Amino acid sequence: MIFWGTVTPNFFERASNGQPDKSVRCRLCPHRCTLRGVAVGLCGVRSGEGGGGLPFYGRISSIAIDPIEKKPLFHYRPGQAILSVGFVGCNLRCPFCQNWQISQTTEAAGNFVSPEELVEKADALGLEQIAYTYSEPLVHAEYLINCMMLARSCGIANVLVTNGCINGDAAAEIIPFADAANIDLKCFSPYSYKNILGGSLSAVKDFIKTAAAGIHTEVTTLIVPDFNDSAEEIDSCIDFIASVSNEIPWHINAYHPAYKLKTAPTKTETILDIKKRAGQKLLYCYTGNIGNDENDTVCMNCGCVLIRRNGYVVKTPGLAKKIERHGKYRCGQCGAVLPVKY
Repeated sequence: MIFWGTVTPNFFERASNGQPDKSVRCRLCPHRCTLRGVAVGLCGVRSGEGGGGLPFYGRISSIAIDPIEKKPLFHYRPGQAILSVGFVGCNLRCPFCQNWQISQTTEAAGNFVSPEELVEKADALGLEQIAYTYSEPLVHAEYLINCMMLARSCGIANVLVTNGCINGDAAAEIIPFADAANIDLKCFSPYSYKNILGGSLSAVKDFIKTAAAGIHTEVTTLIVPDFNDSAEEIDSCIDFIASVSNEIPWHINAYHPAYKLKTAPTKTETILDIKKRAGQKLLYCYTGNIGNDENDTVCMNCGCVLIRRNGYVVKTPGLAKKIERHGKYRCGQCGAVLPVKY
């Protein structure tokens, strides 16, 4: 078990406002749980023991080699494989969670994997990137930072696949160790984020803005009927992403019944209509979970097909050699610098 003070940085602070002396407050996410003893926060994985305990430090519930497009990342190292690592626990309570077996419990089977073992595994497999994914990685921030620091020192890139629901000061400490992120924008209603998902829209918006200012960023929204599919809410998502950058790829995914929500699946035509609507303000919109996804990436300058995708089979006919100074590619036809990063 890892306790407060043995990893750097720590995301606990002494509780105040009349709380018992041995209580601590977790400063990682907007819940700011006050903890004492073995009591755990809403995420299920951070405790008050020893002045701030991490009883699930290094507990890995799943590990696999995935196409990087599965994260999904379409504009970062296209066509490459990535070592994907999953945890347990989450600080949200989405009723439609796709990975509820590991995110909504801490009882899923798992094994301890040290940061050194994880990076050594990626290196032994010849993989140049690690994704922290499946359940919510940010609630394991201390482990993440230890892994990401070590991976970077070995020339291995770090990818966050996250709900982005953490406090701004914590985000500022974590994001610099990452190289790319896919962030869920689950809806655009503060009420829904707070009362249905158990999170904070403002925290997620701030995380997206902070990430986009420093690392390669893509955004995913699962379109759930009668939850976030109104024209008003969709337009709000589009306008927000465009206000950060119209080059951010937006992944528009269809919902299928999972966990507590049994609503009928999102209609294909709904996803395609949203993609068309988003295309008026965002340069790169991609669909997911509808079976006939048309997700080629095209040069916005000359129309050349840069990346051709058939499921997870990826070809890059239009990408020219990357520009070392920017880490971006050029269009092989017109030479335009592309928002596709290595």
